[in-house]
Amino acid sequence: MNQPKSSHQLSILLDGPISYMLWKLAGPNVLGVVMTILVTFFDAWFVADLGTVALASLALVFPFQTLIVFMAAGAIGGGVTSAISRALGRGALSEVSALAWHAVVIGISMSLLFVLTLGFFPQEIFQGMGGAGEVLTGAVSYAQIAFGGSFVTWMLYILAAVFRGSGDTLTLARMFIVGCSCQIFFSGAFTLGWGPFPGMGVIGPAIALIICHAGMALFLASRLYLGKGLLQLKPSPLRLVFFIDIMRVGGIGLINNVTVAFSVVVVTAILGHFGAAALAGYGLGSRLELMLTPLVFGVGSALTAGVGANVGAQNFQRAHNIAWAGGSIAFLVTGVIGVMVAVIPKLWLDWFTVDEAAYEVAVLYLAIAGPFYGFFGAGQAFYFASQGTGRLLLPICVGVVRFLTISLVGLVAVWMDWPIQVVFAGVSAGLLVTGIGMALCLFSPDWRPRLQTAKTNRKTPLRA
Repeated sequence: MNQPKSSHQLSILLDGPISYMLWKLAGPNVLGVVMTILVTFFDAWFVADLGTVALASLALVFPFQTLIVFMAAGAIGGGVTSAISRALGRGALSEVSALAWHAVVIGISMSLLFVLTLGFFPQEIFQGMGGAGEVLTGAVSYAQIAFGGSFVTWMLYILAAVFRGSGDTLTLARMFIVGCSCQIFFSGAFTLGWGPFPGMGVIGPAIALIICHAGMALFLASRLYLGKGLLQLKPSPLRLVFFIDIMRVGGIGLINNVTVAFSVVVVTAILGHFGAAALAGYGLGSRLELMLTPLVFGVGSALTAGVGANVGAQNFQRAHNIAWAGGSIAFLVTGVIGVMVAVIPKLWLDWFTVDEAAYEVAVLYLAIAGPFYGFFGAGQAFYFASQGTGRLLLPICVGVVRFLTISLVGLVAVWMDWPIQVVFAGVSAGLLVTGIGMALCLFSPDWRPRLQTAKTNRKTPLRA
């Protein structure tokens, strides 16, 4: 095992300047996230050349692709990163390797959920979502490949979470740059038929996804198997305590994903009462939030690793400081973007072609919600920081309060026949609740009492 490199990675997490640690961990994370966003953009671009029907098929499938990312990288992946970083902080290298193996087992189990549903029964599912005709046929064909082979996608995100937990985000960044670049090329080649490659239409991006995700997952697995880092991936006896350690963060994190998803569903359903232009305008404006979420994830996953390692080493004050530093960065970045699009909405909206009515609704939404994007970004960052503590009950409660706030304001607005601005104000209130509520969690008993008793506690020496 490369001990000097391993010691350096751990030193960055536990002893290095916080600004330097966040730069070293978050910078590569953000770069990797940007590459995955580019893949999504180019997939839609290539498929758009096939016509509206093919693009609609891809749109029907997209929510489930997003769900895999949220579950594998955000929820379960967050649990994996948290458990591994805390074990590293305690110096328990043997536990780290065992946790990595248990994470793989969890990933295999979760992938079966998608294989047995979307892989085997996509027809029934997409019909229930309103799919019909050629749109339904295209969505089913795509899903059978993408979700039938979702094992490789789950392995990619689970193994990436293992690397994040060890603080090795540079390897991930390099892999995502190469892997996603290949995926973009193969997506275009298999969709449109470049050179010797056959044009396969809407299933082209699905084939490219499986090939490249398999390659990236194999690369990460081989490095872990060879012990190139802080741990070595190898089969170990299954123990309930390790599953609990991962799932007490990852399992509860799924609840947070559900509340976020339901918030979007409720707002969409409410805006349906205001007409098609309202729906289109909201979709256009809120799409920016979806773009910001992965960027915040780049900072957030660094917070999970940094906080987790220091909680494990009982450096609770440093963990607290890391959380505030990361939350402040997320607040500034997303806040500046939010204010800019609120004041100059064309910076975002002019990238899209929509009718005038939808454009006006989007401008209105950004004017009301945009100034609160900073709270949204900070709240997401603090949530990831809380993942590092291994305790998520209070952050999940904040997510539920956000959902209730948005839902109640929207429903009352419809009931009282209030203007659409009230609905958007409810969404803004939800963003505010996220930021303030998640920040207050840092003063909870999960964080605060330990600060007085453990400020001077030092990490224990690494033990095998």
